[in-house]
Parts: sequence; structure tokens; C-alpha cells
Amino acid sequence: MRKVSVFGATGSIGQNTINLISRAPSEYDVVALTGGANIQKLADDARRLGAEIAVTAHENRLDDLRSALAGSDVEAAAGPGAIVEAAARPADWTMSAIVGSAGLAPGIEALKQGSTLALANKETLVCAGSLVLETAKQHGARLLPVDSEHSAVFQALVGEEIEAVERVIITASGGAFRDWPLSDLANATVEQASSHPNWDMGQRITIDSASMFNKALEVIETKEYFGVDPDQIEVLVHPESIVHALVGYRDGAVMAHMGSPDMRHAIGYALHWPERRDLPIQRLDLAKLGQLRFNEPDVARYPALKLARDVMKRGGLAGAVFNAAKERALDHFIARRIGFLDMADAVSAVLDRFDASDSLIDAPMTLDNVQQTDHLARQWVDDTVVERAG
Repeated sequence: MRKVSVFGATGSIGQNTINLISRAPSEYDVVALTGGANIQKLADDARRLGAEIAVTAHENRLDDLRSALAGSDVEAAAGPGAIVEAAARPADWTMSAIVGSAGLAPGIEALKQGSTLALANKETLVCAGSLVLETAKQHGARLLPVDSEHSAVFQALVGEEIEAVERVIITASGGAFRDWPLSDLANATVEQASSHPNWDMGQRITIDSASMFNKALEVIETKEYFGVDPDQIEVLVHPESIVHALVGYRDGAVMAHMGSPDMRHAIGYALHWPERRDLPIQRLDLAKLGQLRFNEPDVARYPALKLARDVMKRGGLAGAVFNAAKERALDHFIARRIGFLDMADAVSAVLDRFDASDSLIDAPMTLDNVQQTDHLARQWVDDTVVERAG
């Protein structure tokens, strides 16, 4: 039996992972499940899968989790520190699906165990790409991508040398506002931004899809994970979400990865790698689809993409600043303190402030520095929002 842990177990990626594990329970020994405020779901899954420990990120919910687990053999814990401690428990395979920069510390701790980390948390590489990859190398750990785009690139590279790659193209659905008039975006509501045309995801990532901040993060993740030059990375709006990524080679060939918009494919590929196993995923009917459309993204509609290019030029801790600013700006939008377009403006202002901070620009890439930078960037967003409101 393989020992497995799922971090972010109550979110959409975590639930899809549990769905696949549950189909072959005799093959897996579940070590740790972690979640957020959905205590009952976390406890129910931990009981059903016989997990060693269940951890909620919210320290004030520990008693609730203990009550939900009463009568079982599942240990209960709470708080960010407890999540990191759970990541230190030996496991053969760990799913990193905690949303945001909160996934960085447990991801690094899991890599220190020298096993496989299935990475659905794109922020881990955006914030600390060089640190994460070096940690994996030092401890003999394997890092497998789970974002649908990066899993697609990974699969398109099988049997090929990275030196033969001419370009990497990742696709984007375009989100909820891809067909809206630009003039209407300033008045877009939280509810409108929270409805995705193709994927069933949580609210935050769905809004990030509408603003294309999620794709901006994925562009940076592509650079970090595959080691390609930023100029080799392209983005195309693909409304059908059938082609997840394409890799172009120096002989002119282009390998495309296609599949139904179901995250269980990328999760299952990482779970069973290097094997391919049967997955309960709808098969493509290309004749029924009829057509696949591709368009260049409108930079005026999606300013986050340009910001990502700027971040890659800056390097160092700029990725941590960018991600933290994006997360905090999203908090303000969800709280209705700023408008939809104000998110990109706030992130841009924070990156400008980063440029003026010599101590941050020259700071080495360490976990402490990344976490301190994350905290500072969030405060800068708050300052920006207050200043502009005044």
C-alpha cells in the first residue's frame, strides 16, 4: 500500500483526489488530510479513509474537529503549524492543493521527506520556485505538476529533450467575462465573476480565471518548473477548454494535449505516474465538438498577463510580492471594497513599491524571506486601497 496525504482535502482538487483514491481503497494508506472551515467534510473523509490525522487550518475550530472525529482513531490538530507538522509525516505521495501561499511551507516540508509531491498549488513555484526545486533536488524528491496546463506540458514532453522546445503554449478559457464589452468590466460584481463557463472550481480561483490572474501565475510557474525562457511562453484563449497546452519543437512540430475539462485527468496522471490507468473521465467526441477556437488574449482585458511578464523580468522575490498582492487584492474585491479592475491596479502599484525597496530586491530566496515579503506585500495592498478610497 502507498502512503498518501492530501493537503487541501476539502477543496475541489482535494475532493477529486479523494474520489480517485476511494476507487481503489486497498491500494492506499491515508496519512493526513487537511482542510479549512468545512470541518464536517474533513472529518467525514478522514473517518471513511481511515486517516492517521485530520488538520484544520483554523486553530479556533480544533474542538469542533475533535467532536466530529469522536469515537474514531483519527487524530485531530489545528493551525498552520500543525499542517506543516502533518507534512513531515512520512508519505509516498502528497497532494498539495492548499489555495494560495499557505501551501508553500507544507509543500517544502513534504519535499524534505524525499517522496513525491503532486503540485496543484501554483503559488508554491510562483513565490519560491528556485527554493522549491532546490529542496526537491537536495532530498531526492519528485515534483509532479497537477495544474491541467502544466500536466499537459509535462505529458507533451515525454520522450523529448527540453533543449528541443521552441515554445510552450498554455491555454485559458477566458473566464466569465471573455465576451463582455470592456466598458462593462469596471462594474462586474463578485457574483458575476464567480461563475465559470467551463470548470467547476472554488470561488477564489474562479474569480482569478475571470481576471486571468490564475493564468498569470501559470505563466510564471511554467518558467520555473520547466526552465524555459519567458519569451518562449505563450497564452491563447481557448473557450472550449479541450486543448490544455501545446509544446512546439524546433522542427516545427506541435504536440497538443487534449481532454475533457475534468481535473481528475491531471490528478490521476500524477497519482499513477509513470503508469497510465483507467480513469472515470468522459471521452472526447471531436465530431460532436465540431470546432476548437483559439485567440490571442486582449491585454487591455487581462492586464494580469503583462504583470506576470514584468515579474519574470524582476526575478528574486518579485513572485512572492506578486502572488501576495494578488491574493490580498482579491480579498478586497470579494469584500466589495474595490472593483474588478482595481485588483490589477493595486498589484501593479505594489510591484512599483517593490522596485523601490533595495533590501527586498537583493534579499536571498529563503522561506523566511518569502513569508516576510508575503506579509509586507499584503500590507502594501491594504495601504493602497485605503489611500485610493480616501
